[in-house]
Amino acid sequence: MSRFDRKTRKQALVLSAAVVVAGFTGSAAAEELRLITWGGYAPDEVVAQFEKETGIDVKITLSNNEDMISKLRATGGAGFDLAQPSQDRIVGVQRQFNIYKPIDFSRVNTDQLQPSMVKATQDSTELDGNFYGVPSVWGTSGLIVHRSAADTVKDYTDLCDPAVAGQVSYRLKRPTLIGFGFALGMDPFAAYSDQGKYESILAKVEDKLIDCKANVKTYWTGGDQLLALLRTGEVKAAMAWDAGGWKLNAENPDIRFVAPASGALGWIDTFAIPRRSENEDAAYKWINFVMQPEIAAKITNASGNFTAAKGADAFVRAELADAYRASFNDAAINNIKWYPPVPPGLEAVEGQVLDRVQAAN
Repeated sequence: MSRFDRKTRKQALVLSAAVVVAGFTGSAAAEELRLITWGGYAPDEVVAQFEKETGIDVKITLSNNEDMISKLRATGGAGFDLAQPSQDRIVGVQRQFNIYKPIDFSRVNTDQLQPSMVKATQDSTELDGNFYGVPSVWGTSGLIVHRSAADTVKDYTDLCDPAVAGQVSYRLKRPTLIGFGFALGMDPFAAYSDQGKYESILAKVEDKLIDCKANVKTYWTGGDQLLALLRTGEVKAAMAWDAGGWKLNAENPDIRFVAPASGALGWIDTFAIPRRSENEDAAYKWINFVMQPEIAAKITNASGNFTAAKGADAFVRAELADAYRASFNDAAINNIKWYPPVPPGLEAVEGQVLDRVQAAN
């Protein structure tokens, strides 16, 4: 074997070894995005387009808030490159478990995003001067109203109007307490930091809900149950989610989702970077890719919920876009009351109020 051949063979062996080592040390992961998210937030066609344009493989794990927290807590923020927790489920978890890293907004194309939602998410996810979330998909609780009750029911407390007695439904859950609080002219979210003040708000809401019991056909517990009540006309007005209202509107134009006068109650599912993400670059590429209006519209078409992307409604399927525009003009968007993080102990107090309302005659 010539000196040249021995040298070439030695270089080839070194290169081969390097490739093997790279495979075992995870370099291949640089071409993979591990995303933990909700159903409908990463449609197949969106994933395929991202993979084609970037060369990055996307591995999807479907989840919910509790499961995301559990998985990331168990690994100290490892196992995923991007997560999508709700905006009010980040700060408390981060303070306790340190599973996320701050968002670098210089890497986020915020020009694509609704400014009010960026602000709401930053306000909800700020900890020690850092922000831990970027707005992604959002939705609201408000009113689903049949045309026959539209002149009567324009805010949560209008569900107690005698004109709709026996034709009303809502859940005995915390959104109802909060919505009624706003409709009564108070600000429950501003009172979160003062439990005594919050309890005084709840006392007024409790009285109102007890007085309102005669109007309630039933307290709904599941979405399918409520949709059936509205379809049959047994219920003419309800407090419920926007996506359910838009679904019914597609079936019957006489039924609409209405943003209440005191403001719809808004949740935002975010993008958050796990603390031990192995492919941050891919995470930011995904965020900027899916928040393009035409791509974001595909997420809305798949999930039924709108995104924080500006102008995406222009590309959403027509019937859903029309229903959205009928529910939310700019003023209604800016009037959304976004859920802040829930302080410890508050939900226990709310639960006691709801139990008393349920038990009242």
